[in-house]
Amino acid sequence: MQVKKDKSILRDFREAIRHEWIETNGLGGWASSSIIGCNTRRYHGLLVASLPDHIERMSLVSKLEETIIVNNEQFDLSVNNYGGVIHPDGNQHQVSFTKDFFPQFVYHVGGIVLEKTIAMVHGENTTLVIYNVLDAQQPFTLELLPLLSVRRYHGLIRANNAVNREALFSNDVFRTKVYDDTPEVFIKVPNAAYHHDPNWWYHFNYDMEKERGLDFVEDLFAPGEFSLTLQKGDSLGIIISTVDPSGKDAHELFAKEKLRRRSLINDLPEDEVVKQLVLAADQFIIEKKIRHGTSVDENPDGEKETRTTVIAGYHWFTDWTRDTMIALPGLCLSVGRYDDAKKILSAFAKSVNEGMLPNHFPDNGEPPGYNSVDGTLWYFIAVYKYLEATNDKKFVLGELLPVLKNIIEWHFKGTRHGIRATEDGLLYAGEEGLQLTWMDAKIGDWVVTPRIGKAVEINALCYNALSIYATLLQLNGNTEEATSMFERAMLVRKNFNEQFWNGDKGYLYDVINGDEKDDSLRPNQLLAISLPFTLIDREKSRSILKIVTAKLYTVVGLRTLSPDEPSYVSCYNGSAHQRDSCYHQGTVWSWLLGPYVDALAKLDSNSSLLKNVIDNFIYHLNEACLGSVSEIFDAEFPHHPKGAIAQAWSVAEILRVINDYNLFAEPKPAMETETRKLAKGDYARQ
Repeated sequence: MQVKKDKSILRDFREAIRHEWIETNGLGGWASSSIIGCNTRRYHGLLVASLPDHIERMSLVSKLEETIIVNNEQFDLSVNNYGGVIHPDGNQHQVSFTKDFFPQFVYHVGGIVLEKTIAMVHGENTTLVIYNVLDAQQPFTLELLPLLSVRRYHGLIRANNAVNREALFSNDVFRTKVYDDTPEVFIKVPNAAYHHDPNWWYHFNYDMEKERGLDFVEDLFAPGEFSLTLQKGDSLGIIISTVDPSGKDAHELFAKEKLRRRSLINDLPEDEVVKQLVLAADQFIIEKKIRHGTSVDENPDGEKETRTTVIAGYHWFTDWTRDTMIALPGLCLSVGRYDDAKKILSAFAKSVNEGMLPNHFPDNGEPPGYNSVDGTLWYFIAVYKYLEATNDKKFVLGELLPVLKNIIEWHFKGTRHGIRATEDGLLYAGEEGLQLTWMDAKIGDWVVTPRIGKAVEINALCYNALSIYATLLQLNGNTEEATSMFERAMLVRKNFNEQFWNGDKGYLYDVINGDEKDDSLRPNQLLAISLPFTLIDREKSRSILKIVTAKLYTVVGLRTLSPDEPSYVSCYNGSAHQRDSCYHQGTVWSWLLGPYVDALAKLDSNSSLLKNVIDNFIYHLNEACLGSVSEIFDAEFPHHPKGAIAQAWSVAEILRVINDYNLFAEPKPAMETETRKLAKGDYARQ
């Protein structure tokens, strides 16, 4: 599989803007656009920076307008939508877009073949743009006009008089500070002349924002223009950054970054799918400075520390506990990034409060909220899989076991939002007006899928948390306490099977609350089969898997609700209200392919069937954000990708099952750890 688009796609504007690319910098910042360089989202830009002194990421440089002048003839390579008018239409000169280690664009115009590569430097708010002149019949002039946004990344900017029109250009380096309270922008263009001519450019239309029912028009500020002469064989390296690039060379930075990325795949199967997934996985693991305790408003000078975490998705998500813990095995353990996994687990352990991990860490200066029941339980799964992969008992038993003990004790006695173990051992959670499970859409005061009570996947996770905690106690020599925990886990298993099995329909209830039993067919019940410690027997598992396959499975993921249900919605579109109302009412989520493949494997499906699930999916790597995996999809064919263009757990779960089941490589011997032996014996204890 090659991630590539040719001119038949590129020259069709409406089709081309559906395909996007993203470069990230390991800090939470990015460069991103469509494959023809027409920005279609407020989140698109050449430099969207994540800065420790700003409470939100900032869109600084929207794009470079590119013009070739040869024989007194002008050719524009850029593409802009001004609302019904597409100008210029540089995509008519573009002959290819390729995503290898980096997004690469090739233009053929006026006897010139120009290759452009865009890269971000890891650990810096720095974007590189490399132009290689592959062919040219004679020298030509390249003009570059930077268009600046300089705003918080969720907003839009319109022309205003507060903008600073002054700029400096010296020794190939341009610098400007557009507003008093925003970072400086630096652009290094070697051997260029600069003409200062500050102006606003008006009415850029962003089609994807319009489609999402949001404001979609923006003005951009152009301080001036660079120009230089190039000829065949030349290579121009441009640095766009929040720090002064004087003394730095774009080609050297590019070579170093390419070497870093190549090192990520050195010990992995030589397969293009694996390569693209590993490169995509790398984009979500970031270093983030966090402020302790209070919000930025209450404590603007508060102590900060750098921690390793996971961005849930691009472009608008921050780090969410649930997403991080589900994604950690695929993003880190599958590719040997054990140190990153350890740092993440250690960092999140410090955030436990009243036996709960935060739901997510906002980037708007607000303190984290503790309104998730499953994120904390997924932490146990991540710890367990880390131990399986590394056998790092010293870290897990020494540093994490006390944290897990605290969590278990709080869940036994009860913590926030009605989260508590009931007399039957099952876990109850929820209160009016709150969404605590992964099906967390909320519109105003309306919780779309409240799921108050005993949710099926929450209790599958609870059983696993107890079993994992007991296993770790046993490994630590706490035999008596381990036995007690195993007994509690068996109580959960017994009552789970008695209460959740819907004999009439052959699958599990989704939520039980007193005498109310919700028999909506959803994929949540898969976790009762797929997690390390299985809750139900093979006969019931096969019944569940059969109906889930028939009603919920699609080639890009699982529907969140059966088409037979009255609340089912087949298409995710419209206003924010419309979209949120169907977020988990049929909409397909690709991360669920992970549990689905696990369930197939638990029931002894052969590897060809597992591989077929992945083979049917991988066309998507060449569909939306090229080389990555979308957050969600429409529930019906052709399953248009929607939501965030690159989602951590979507990438991670595909990568994880490829690794776990050796789907794209020669079979490898399984590491028979003590923890794995206990999990393997799970069915035997039934």
